[in-house]
Amino acid sequence: MTTALDALLAPDAPADLARLTDRLATQATDADLLDVAHRTIDSPYGPLLAAATPAGLVRLAFALEDHGVVLDRLAAQISPRVLASSRSLDPVARQLEEYFAGRRQAFDLSLDLRLARGFRRQVLDHLREVPYGHTATYTAIAAASGSPRAVRAVGTACATNPIPIVVPCHRIVRTDGTIGQYLGGTATKRALLAMEEAA
Repeated sequence: MTTALDALLAPDAPADLARLTDRLATQATDADLLDVAHRTIDSPYGPLLAAATPAGLVRLAFALEDHGVVLDRLAAQISPRVLASSRSLDPVARQLEEYFAGRRQAFDLSLDLRLARGFRRQVLDHLREVPYGHTATYTAIAAASGSPRAVRAVGTACATNPIPIVVPCHRIVRTDGTIGQYLGGTATKRALLAMEEAA
């Protein structure tokens, strides 16, 4: 007699588990019980955690940030109703894949920027205006945000950007041309800038 445990340990258990998780997420969404859906997406820079609310992509996190910690924070900041759901984040995964392959220069995704408030939110809006293959300085973003002296605050907004890559804080550099820090590590920032420059 086959038990439920035997079924989970079967060779196709990962596929079955993924289907079951997606079905559970769909039912939770239909019943208005899912506030944050998440999945892991492979990238040239390691696994990325993508999380979305019904309003849009709310978080994209590098492995350096510790995905478990990120999910705990989302549960505390948005809602404890957080569930893995690959299907609902398929458009995010597809567009990121296209970006990394050099086939996409702009993202067409709904974004939920509730994790950034006040000046940091203003900075994120200006970051989205820096085009693919170009850079801007922290000083220029501070001026565009209406606070020319707030260069350090721009740096903090970039360092706490909840949706890196999609909201391209990697395109912001120091006035002397050096790249500055990056949430995904300076090597990742250099690689993203080089990839965009080569396109």
